[in-house]
Amino acid sequence: MAAAVVEKVINTTMGDAKQRQMEGYRLEENSKTPLTTYFGAKVENTDIALRAGSRGPTVLEDFHNREKISHFDHERIPERVVHARGAGAFGEFKLHTALTGITTAKILTDTSKITPAYVRFSTVNGSRGSADSVRDPRGFASRLYTEEGNWDIVGNNIPVFFIQDAIKFPDLVHAVKPEPHNEIPQAQTAHDNAWDFMSLHPQSTHMQQWVLSDRAIPRSFRHMQGFGVHTFRLLDADGKSTFVKFHWTPHLGTHSLVWDEALKLAGQDPDFHRRDLYDAIEAGSYPKWELGVQLVKEEDEHNFDFDLLDSTKIIPEDLVPVKNIGTLTLNRNPDDYFTEVEEVAFCTSHIVPGMDFSSDPLLAGRNFSYFDTQISRIGVNFPDIPVNKPVCPFATNLSDGHMQTQSKKNRTRYHPNRHDALPVTAPQHGGFRPYAEVVNGIKERMHGPKFNEFINQAQLFYNSMSETEQQHIISAAQFELSKCFETQVQQAAVERFNMINHEFAKAVAESLTSVTVPAPAKYHNQKSAFLSQVNGKSQTFTAEGRKVGVYVMEGFEYSQIAAISAAMQAVPMMVKYVGPGTGPVKSSSGETVTAEFTFENSRSTYFDAVLFVGSPASDQSYLKSAKNGRLIHAAREAFMHQKTVGATGNMVGWLATMCLPGDVQVSQDVQDQTGVVTAVNVGSGAQFAKTFIDGVAKHRVWERDVSHIAA
Repeated sequence: MAAAVVEKVINTTMGDAKQRQMEGYRLEENSKTPLTTYFGAKVENTDIALRAGSRGPTVLEDFHNREKISHFDHERIPERVVHARGAGAFGEFKLHTALTGITTAKILTDTSKITPAYVRFSTVNGSRGSADSVRDPRGFASRLYTEEGNWDIVGNNIPVFFIQDAIKFPDLVHAVKPEPHNEIPQAQTAHDNAWDFMSLHPQSTHMQQWVLSDRAIPRSFRHMQGFGVHTFRLLDADGKSTFVKFHWTPHLGTHSLVWDEALKLAGQDPDFHRRDLYDAIEAGSYPKWELGVQLVKEEDEHNFDFDLLDSTKIIPEDLVPVKNIGTLTLNRNPDDYFTEVEEVAFCTSHIVPGMDFSSDPLLAGRNFSYFDTQISRIGVNFPDIPVNKPVCPFATNLSDGHMQTQSKKNRTRYHPNRHDALPVTAPQHGGFRPYAEVVNGIKERMHGPKFNEFINQAQLFYNSMSETEQQHIISAAQFELSKCFETQVQQAAVERFNMINHEFAKAVAESLTSVTVPAPAKYHNQKSAFLSQVNGKSQTFTAEGRKVGVYVMEGFEYSQIAAISAAMQAVPMMVKYVGPGTGPVKSSSGETVTAEFTFENSRSTYFDAVLFVGSPASDQSYLKSAKNGRLIHAAREAFMHQKTVGATGNMVGWLATMCLPGDVQVSQDVQDQTGVVTAVNVGSGAQFAKTFIDGVAKHRVWERDVSHIAA
């Protein structure tokens, strides 16, 4: 207990173990640190190259010019083949429920420790320069810097995968990447090759549904689940195994954009997700996730109608509940993107004693591929890069290699050796012990028999969606296939959809003129209570961490917003003022608020809800200023995206007559009209604030009819 107290004091005053370790690699560069060459010579001029005469040739002896240009020419490292575009953050993990007796891993048994953590979020298909809001799975790669070594859970925001065996990785990636003849489309599966591959690989059927769902367009990284995808093993002191799947569940709930919003954000703010994460951490609104486990005893491995080793299948929570055991908090942004995000190198093979791999064939390939690709990207000594170093002591007989920076005094870099340098560690003293798995069979290219069933869980997912979510899947499929130009690809996809749900296939086919829908297939009609984001059993709805755009102009009435703003900030929510220009906006009574955004440089898509603040009733010029296309569009667009919309004072009439005629009625007191919260007279602001905040917490007003709105 005393050690834990000391550690907490040190972490609070000096940063956690990872932060302290990386401090030695940070450079403070300011007005007191003169510019030098890479080798320390102070530079007199860095703006004009040395030349023979003012109009003469540039001379080769200018070593500063050559150093500057040569380094620039080699600044980029190879882009990740997949997961190229990402954002990262540091934080901490605290175990609250020990798995004592199930594993010897200290990270899962010692509740007194606070462990440094790091997470990199990413899109999958797009290049580094693509947009954040594309329809795509998201990477959720987490690293816990434990006292027994780095533990990486290299997962996604979708719990299944397109393929069952890693030998198909090159085929999958070649298919979903831009078409090779024209490098189009970027960061999308809406093209012939992608759907040709998926239609010809029935093992992709389940993942198809997740990618067509709202899960593939998350509201933010903060509102996104993470899954380890594969089945792993936990080992107790006797080597007994328990199968485990890992889940990260966000405290803010799992929520998504709507498709029109995602499309617009790709152009309006391609950095929407990484900006959201960065801004939230800077504002002290630290995102949190629960680490959950699904545990299956070794003897129960074959009690399911699917194979635990098949990464295209989930273990439904209805069968095996998720047990939350610890909390991950991200609370520190990187200081340098390149060294702390681009150079981070995750590997599925990074586990700690008390864990092991299952025989999942996809996991086996990833264990090889991830390590191999890091060597290609950043060199064989990538573990020495500060963000990749463990915080525990580490020593290997690995030697030399490109960019080796460690000067090792050990002269016997082999084992065994006469000095007994770097002795091995027995399992009972903390050494890694692999699971003693009994293996038998002949060498052949085959999977287990349960691997050959591909439809049941795809049906389960679709059946479990709310009506709204099913319509979103249909719309997504219509969009995707409308971008395919070969009828045989469209036909094959619709035939695959028909194996999931006949009405689904028919609805998609309505938008395609050259396809036919087969007769209904066999459907089991089963549902899971845990898969829907709208009415899922474990879903969370909260206004915490939400961004609200508050629209004001010179002369707004401060009393209309003061109490409401304070109530929102107390949740806490992020209140962002939008004005005619950035900077102070003065109220009619002299108070000012600071506008971070302008009507022109922002859109309603930046916010989870919008609120339009009125002026004193006698101020007619305020309403004249409100006859602004950007303001009107913001109200209509937020309404169309089924967000909570608010208006106070004389802006209620503006909203009802200029923006949403027929959808909103003028009300003196607080009124909620399908998520449009209005009050000419806000009074103390308490009732308005509660109604508005409750609306924001619901995420969307799905029951609102917006079929007549175009914005």
